[in-house]
Amino acid sequence: MENKAHAMAAGVFVLGLVAVLVALVVWLTRDDTVRNIYELSTRDPVSGLQPQAMVRYRGIAVGKVASIDFDPKVKGNVRVRITVDERVPLTTSTFATLSYQGVTGLAFIALDDKGESQVALTPDNQNPPRIPLKPSLLSQLQDRGEAIIGRVEEATKRINTLLAEDNQKRIADTLENISQAAASANQLTKSLETNLSPTLKALPQLVDRTKETMVSVKGAAGDVSRVAKNLNNTVVRLNAQDGPIDRLGDGTKSLSQAVESFNNATLPRLNRVADDTSRAVRRLGRAADNINDNPQSLLFGSGGVVAGPGEPGFASPAASSAQP
Repeated sequence: MENKAHAMAAGVFVLGLVAVLVALVVWLTRDDTVRNIYELSTRDPVSGLQPQAMVRYRGIAVGKVASIDFDPKVKGNVRVRITVDERVPLTTSTFATLSYQGVTGLAFIALDDKGESQVALTPDNQNPPRIPLKPSLLSQLQDRGEAIIGRVEEATKRINTLLAEDNQKRIADTLENISQAAASANQLTKSLETNLSPTLKALPQLVDRTKETMVSVKGAAGDVSRVAKNLNNTVVRLNAQDGPIDRLGDGTKSLSQAVESFNNATLPRLNRVADDTSRAVRRLGRAADNINDNPQSLLFGSGGVVAGPGEPGFASPAASSAQP
């Protein structure tokens, strides 16, 4: 009886311990987070994705994959239901991609948002809203794999053509020509160094002379600048108001007015005086002729005019009584 009692007590103890452990595990793993249901639909394969796989929003664990099955709404698509923490700021521009954890091949759902929309995505567990599932990098590589392989084959063919025997010979000849050209260039460089050495030695003296010339040119430029400045000041003074040019203009204007007055008033008077003088001179000339012809007129006056031959009252002069 005692053995049975001990065995029963041990069994009860074990069962109690198991119950406590189960309760402790349940208490430690309890999850009071409120999650909303969303759906993903895609035609791409979801290899490596399992139920209870992690759902991450920008690297933060925010939920899990609830189920994976075929989409009843779109024939041929795969539907993935996920549960996401209600605190996650999902919007109408949020999208999902299928990512993989290292080299394990295990996939998880990565949520992201480019910020194109600020309208919140309204949850509805009865009719869950759908989040677009964009192709992952691996899917894009698979889709473009054939095109990439075709280009690789084409590049391989071109490389084989380039490395043909004829082209290899041409490449060898080209390398030989390049080597000869390099040797010629070296010889030319040495020749230039030999010929240009005196010139290079003379360069410092030429530079010094150039500096001296530049200093002289700078001084000459300063003199020219001062002359130009003085000339400018002179021109400004000449063109200043009441300056020499204005005075010369006023003098020219006055001279023009004087000439005009001389032509309009004085010159006609001088012409009249000259005419009067000419008439007086003619009269004086006639008077001198009369005096010359009849000098006694100065004493007796001009008297009457003596009748000439054939005129009434003409008397011939008496003959002289004295005889020789």
